[in-house]
Amino acid sequence: WWYSVLDIVGVLNAQDDYTKNRNYWKYLKGKLKKDGVELVSDTNQLKMRAPDGKMRLTDVLDASGVIELAKNMSNNKASRFIEWFTYGEDTIDGKSKAKAYTLFESSLLDSIEVGTVKGLQQIHAYLFGGLYDFAGQIRSVNISKGGLTFAPVAFLSQTLQNIEQMPEGSFDEIADKYVEMNVAHPFREG
Repeated sequence: WWYSVLDIVGVLNAQDDYTKNRNYWKYLKGKLKKDGVELVSDTNQLKMRAPDGKMRLTDVLDASGVIELAKNMSNNKASRFIEWFTYGEDTIDGKSKAKAYTLFESSLLDSIEVGTVKGLQQIHAYLFGGLYDFAGQIRSVNISKGGLTFAPVAFLSQTLQNIEQMPEGSFDEIADKYVEMNVAHPFREG
């Protein structure tokens, strides 16, 4: 997920005036840069709809950047915001975790084809349905996280077929299959 810096600044400052948020961010970004903290660069921008209705490039942060931004803002809401953002039941992680408990306690697991791509899609759709519009769908874009590039989308279908055929006769074989599926990373998130 990418979050608009101006939206986060607005929440933390309880300010809905776009211009004030933009000016505060401009000030804070310069101050942080002087202190050797660069939360965003030109590569951390996406086009988003601005208050004037036009699509404009705006600074964005991933989850760790949002937390770092909040830590560097001088107000008393930052710690509460960080706790909510990281652990709150209203976060995507919090909501999907609650859905995971519900799935585990239900009889739905009996109808899922465990160890198959289809089964994994069913689980992903259940856990992230309503949270991501692509829940349960095999990704159609290349992705990387933390410097690790996952299986290229051009080879993803064949990679998933190969992983699905891996044996599951022992704990080690199941662990190997899990590791390969994680490296393939068939979904954009989750």
